[in-house]
Amino acid sequence: MTSASLLADAFTRVRETVLEAVMGLTPEQLAFRPYPGGNSIAWLIWHLTRIQDDHVAGVVQTEQVWQSGEWAPRFGPAPGSM
Repeated sequence: MTSASLLADAFTRVRETVLEAVMGLTPEQLAFRPYPGGNSIAWLIWHLTRIQDDHVAGVVQTEQVWQSGEWAPRFGPAPGSM
């Protein structure tokens, strides 16, 4: 197995697991914070995909999708980045 195929397999598993975990959840359940200052499921999923974007961009030496498109300006700075 090559490094590229290993990464592709791992990221496919992440996508499948995330989809299975959130399927059927309501917006309220996705946004629920278990305690003050805790992270919601939606935030955890967002953060997971941002980390994936960062790592893949680093491997292929390209700009992150988040930074290269319209996403960052639409949503503002990442939480905790300021």
